This record gives sequence, structure tokens and C-alpha cells, in this order.
Amino acid sequence: MLKLIYTKNYKVRREEICVINQFKSSSIINQYLNCENGLEIVNQKLELLIDNFKDTLYEDDDIFIKNMEKNNLGGDDLARYRHWEWPQGVGLFGLWKMFEVTKEKKYLDLITRYYDEQLELGLPTKNVNTTAPLLTLAHLYEYTREEKYKEICIEWAQWLVDGLPKTKEGGFQHLTSDTFNEDELWVDTLFMTVLFLAKMGSILDKEEWIDEAKYQFLLHIKYLTDRKSGLWFHGWTFQGNHNFAEALWGRGNCWITTAIPEFLSVVKCEASMERFLIEALKRQVDTLVQCQNSSGMWHTLLDDSTSYLEASATCGIAYGILKASNMNLIGSHYKDYAYKALKPILECIDEKGHVSQVSYGTYMGRESKQYYKEVELRPMPYGQALAILFMLEVLK
Repeated sequence: MLKLIYTKNYKVRREEICVINQFKSSSIINQYLNCENGLEIVNQKLELLIDNFKDTLYEDDDIFIKNMEKNNLGGDDLARYRHWEWPQGVGLFGLWKMFEVTKEKKYLDLITRYYDEQLELGLPTKNVNTTAPLLTLAHLYEYTREEKYKEICIEWAQWLVDGLPKTKEGGFQHLTSDTFNEDELWVDTLFMTVLFLAKMGSILDKEEWIDEAKYQFLLHIKYLTDRKSGLWFHGWTFQGNHNFAEALWGRGNCWITTAIPEFLSVVKCEASMERFLIEALKRQVDTLVQCQNSSGMWHTLLDDSTSYLEASATCGIAYGILKASNMNLIGSHYKDYAYKALKPILECIDEKGHVSQVSYGTYMGRESKQYYKEVELRPMPYGQALAILFMLEVLK
């Protein structure tokens, strides 16, 4: 059985090992799974996810590579993008959280080997999506104090501030490997770039980076929040001043449910800023729980019950709710909604550790919401990672 390590402030210490079945989570898990061995089931599924993760991290995305053959904006070696993009970035973050909790050397070795191999190959051209793996690299630098990791993180963080194209009002334009998306804000950007910038600002005590990260949260809230529901639209364009098809996309919303607690765990905000972020999160969560399907999952379009149920959004939303509640950002009663997602997500994890019912990388639905309903379902690293994050938070 997997062993998790905790202290009062959640920092790991070897001498304070606690086997997880000593935690009160055991009875809660049994209650929501309606069985007596729920803890064992969750641990088994988590181990499957981890065992499978190495292969998932290095799987080739043939659809992405084929597209990049025609649309590589950086014009550099495609091999550099093969295993360094936002899916790997999210996946690595889940693996890092696993290491933080367990302190198992094998996870650290896997992460370190990955970065050393990619740095030897050479990193791709900088954009929002290729920045995503830097979040875990920042954590790795903080832990190892390896100078080569620091140099890369500083270079990319400074590029976000000085080199990344900006929208009107100084927003981070959602530049990707294959599309400029001029003057566009996307909901993904906060998780993919701003968390990394905030983390490096915190590590190096660079207030200008932290201030920039705060500003990006405020600006994205301004233009991406749906005033009626508190949910988040997928995107905003200053060229026309609208939210495209006004899609309340499930995984897009999960990035926010996850990003706000993560940001507040990294950056000490002034009281007004913290209050603003928490209230935005509460408003979103209040509507998310109303959108939850009776199965416990969320739809890929949160307000459209005819759209398919989607596992990565469900894991991210449930993780964010649990983490926010554990941080006392929102009430403990919200946990009930997150725990309801546990059983259907466990059922999505097969005997090989693949997570089914995960939507493929999703471009902007510019004219119609129907596009979101037609995105292919397939196992992806971010599906694995978000499931790992959810399972770990359940087991706290």
C-alpha cells in the first residue's frame, strides 16, 4: 500500500511517516464508494496511475506533430516539441505533487531524468504552452538548487514579462506553438504560465514577477468571468470585444478551480487581493456544484447536459474544491461535491492505469459551442495528472 508523508504544515519529513489508513479519510472514502475497502481501492488505482505515467509522459501525440509539420510558428526542430508541451507540463506537476507527498526517490529520479534529457535535446521556441513544463522545473530547482535549472527558469520567466506578446491592457496573449491568437486571452494561460511566474518570483524574491502574476489574474478575471454565473468563458478577444462562442468549457474552468488555490499557496497576497481571488473562486464553485451531473462528474460544457461527461475537468474541479476547502478558502461543506466525483473517476481508470473519458487538446470554439461536443476522447498526460492530484487530495 502506498505510504503518504505529512506534517502539520504539509512539508515532508521522514521521521513523521504515517500510513494512510490511519487517516480519517478512510471512513469518508468508504462512505462515498459504498464499500468497506475504499481506501485500498483508491490506493490501487493511484499506483496504477503512477506506474503508467512514465509511458504516458513519453507517448507521441501524432495529431499534434502532424499539425506542427505545417504550422510550426517557431520554425525549429519538431523533436523538441514531441515531449515538451502543455500536456507534459500538467503531467509533470501531478508527478511532482506525488513526490512532495511521498518523498519516494523514484519519482524525483523520473522527473530529473525527464528534464535532463529534454535540456540535452534543446527546448522548443517559447510560447504559453511550452512554458507549462517550467512550473515543475521551478519546484525542482527550489528542491535541488541545481544551477542549470535556475538559469532556464529565469530566462523563461523574464521572457513572459518582456518577450511574450501582450494584448490590450497588458494581458498575456495566448501564443501557442501553432497559432498566434493575437489580442486573445484564454482561460488556460493562468495555469500554464502565471503559476510558474509566481513560483519563480517567490523563490527568487522578485516582486516585479509576483506583481505581474497578480495582475494577470485580475485581468483574466475581468474579461473571462461570466457575470451571470461566475463560471469562466474559454476566451476573450480584444478584436471585436467578445467571448467567442461564450463556451463555459469544463476543463477550462478546472484550470481556474485549481489555479487560484495553487497561486494562494505560493504567493502571500495583500488582504484585498486575496479576498478578491477567494470571492471569484467561491462564485465559480457555487455554480459548479449546481452543474454537477448526478453521476458525480461534470460535462465538457458545464451548462449543457447534452455534452459528454469529461474526466479531466471532473478531476481538476474536484481537486480544486478539496484543496480550497483544506486551505479554508471555501467552506468544508463543498467537499461533499468533490467526493461525489470519486466513484465515477475510479471507474474511468482501467487496469493499465489509463484514464478514459478525457477530451483531447481543445482549441478555441470561435463560432459554435458544438465544436466542444465533438472533441475526441483519448488518454492524455493531463488526464493522468489531474486524476493523481485528485486522488492525493482525497487521501489527505
